[in-house]
Amino acid sequence: MPDLLKLVARLGLAVAAVAGVTAAAGWAGGRPDIWQPAAVVASVAAAVGCRAIPALVTYQFTIWVLVTVVLGMLYPERCLSLGGLDMKNKHLLTAMIQLVMFGMGTQMTIAELKSVRNMSYPVIIGILLQFSVMPVVGWGIAKAMGMPPEIAAGVVLIGACSSGLASNVMSYIAEANLPLSLTLTAIGTVTAPLTTPFWMWLLAGRWTAIDVVGMMMDIIKIVIVPVGAALLHDWLRHAPTAARRTLTTGCLLGLAAALGTWLAGLWSVPLTAGGEPTRPALLAIYCAGAVLVGIGYHALWRLWPGVERWMPAAAMFGILFVTLITIAKGRGQLMDLGVELFIASVLHNVVGLALGYAICKLSRVDERSSRTIAMEVGIQNGGMASGLANEMGKIDTVGLAAAVFIPWMNISGSLLANYWRRRGVRDE
Repeated sequence: MPDLLKLVARLGLAVAAVAGVTAAAGWAGGRPDIWQPAAVVASVAAAVGCRAIPALVTYQFTIWVLVTVVLGMLYPERCLSLGGLDMKNKHLLTAMIQLVMFGMGTQMTIAELKSVRNMSYPVIIGILLQFSVMPVVGWGIAKAMGMPPEIAAGVVLIGACSSGLASNVMSYIAEANLPLSLTLTAIGTVTAPLTTPFWMWLLAGRWTAIDVVGMMMDIIKIVIVPVGAALLHDWLRHAPTAARRTLTTGCLLGLAAALGTWLAGLWSVPLTAGGEPTRPALLAIYCAGAVLVGIGYHALWRLWPGVERWMPAAAMFGILFVTLITIAKGRGQLMDLGVELFIASVLHNVVGLALGYAICKLSRVDERSSRTIAMEVGIQNGGMASGLANEMGKIDTVGLAAAVFIPWMNISGSLLANYWRRRGVRDE
């Protein structure tokens, strides 16, 4: 099988070369009917073929993100509708974001988080930098560049989000402090319902309407619930049999009680106000959903342990899907502001990485932890930003910054992580 994969990868490189030449010739001749499909074929073949080049293996996901950019820009209408299915449906996008967050959560374990109890100083420094540097830098860049209001709000939003799975991967490649990275991601994720709405209200409230409580509920729904479900699965893996049975029985009884209440016609009395679910009711539903998903995934894992190996790929697929829809839906804005947004994303990311590392060194944090915190500060959770923009109904404006930030932060993070890996860490 490995030999077959190598053969496919090499074939992909050959196809990419031929399609690339065809696309260039078609573009020079003013033939969009030739160069556009050739460009798509070239990008897909390059993503497949990069596995044949060892130096590009760590950039494979980034190249797939660039494939979504090519598809979304060249064939937006086809990307937004597939066989009558509305691909930009808000609920579908929310489900994809939840899949991303759940996949990220399955890479966290309670045991790894407990291993950093003696790292309190780096944790404090990391959290303070993560939720101060990037929102303020994003606000400064957006204001200095005079961006349109909702685009500027999107730049602040990507800075106000916590770090995500990408920062953990980069810390692993850089041979940095991976347990610290996982801890900072977990703490940042848990505190995001408070910190992200606060920064959005403070810095972006003049650019777009911010419902602070509503955003808190959205973060709980698209981030805390799926991550919590994944961590529940991790707890169940090591929990005593009696505890697992008690939890499962309690959930089944609760589900039966909820079903009976609904069948009796009493469901709407305590749960709705003016025909809509109240926020306390929604919070209870979200928590119940997290428990049910956690138990369900744990049951699936017991039947098929190999499912865990597929979760990172599922999370990456979710990011690719959301990026594709965001690019396709916001194509018009990108045609006008693409270069400006790219410059803003590069500045935002590079300044975040540089300040995170420099402040850590000035604060006498050890080298491995300084590298980790730099990654946690400069590499944000683009999936979370896209999800919040989707919940706001503004994925094609507020969500554009995240769509541009995602591919760039993977490129810059990979370059920096590989540089640090080659350089090694001197004894301190």
